[in-house]
Amino acid sequence: MLDVCLLGTGGMMPLPNRWLTSLMTRYNGSNLLIDCGEGTQIAIKERGWTFKPIDVICFTHYHADHISGLPGILLAMANAERSEPLTMVGPRGLERVVNGLRVIAAELPFEIRLIEVTEPETVIELAGYKITAFRVNHNMICYGYSLEILRAGKFDVDRARERQIPLRYWNPLQKGQTIEADGVLYTPDMVLGADRKGIKVTYCTDSRPVPSISDHAYHSDLFICEGMYGEPEKEAKAREHRHMTMKEAAHLAQAAEVKEMWLTHYSPSMIHPEWYLDEVREVFPRTCLGKDGKFVELQFEDED
Repeated sequence: MLDVCLLGTGGMMPLPNRWLTSLMTRYNGSNLLIDCGEGTQIAIKERGWTFKPIDVICFTHYHADHISGLPGILLAMANAERSEPLTMVGPRGLERVVNGLRVIAAELPFEIRLIEVTEPETVIELAGYKITAFRVNHNMICYGYSLEILRAGKFDVDRARERQIPLRYWNPLQKGQTIEADGVLYTPDMVLGADRKGIKVTYCTDSRPVPSISDHAYHSDLFICEGMYGEPEKEAKAREHRHMTMKEAAHLAQAAEVKEMWLTHYSPSMIHPEWYLDEVREVFPRTCLGKDGKFVELQFEDED
């Protein structure tokens, strides 16, 4: 099971009922953040979640509405007596940006580990996730992220017995370990069935609609995408500033054949995104409006 919560859905500036961009996921006792805009601390508290289990923070890019909440989050984690290392992932410049913000959060009781992404696509395995960072098209270097929870096949007791694999090796093989003992090599594929379907969430803000987004979002259980503007007359502005409209996001969701799309990162000028939803659903019917605190538990197929 993967918990997903949109903490903030605003772009550019916070509004009284809309914090800046941030997403949190929870899996197997570990929390992951994508972006950390102003108000993220409050949004986490409103959700009833805590700061201490945050193990990974991924940044799409370094505009203030996506990273301005970082110093406060770091101090909150310190006040929660976190001691385990924290990993941050982001585009080139991550070390410079984080060190600059840490001038006001200098003394921390935990190590910060930085992974700078420089290639058009980078795959990282952290905290039980397969994280794929992929380059998108904004007015500065920006990445989207796909988060996948992979699942190995079920353990086949009959196959293990037929191959006369000692019982003491069953558990490590089930966990994916390879074992060599008494000149014999035991591998997980000897006792596991075909891989089972996992869970996939793709997150993208601040970009023009480009093929890399729909390619990486392909068959996602949940696609969370920028819908900066709803008004048709704002399409030229979206092109100029390298953003996208709600309808353009819907075309990406349609091409990616996702199960569901949530829109997020609304312009401060768009007070009523619901006014445009019917037209967007003509393109992709399974579109939902993201809002601060929107939450879902994504289940593995055999847990539904």
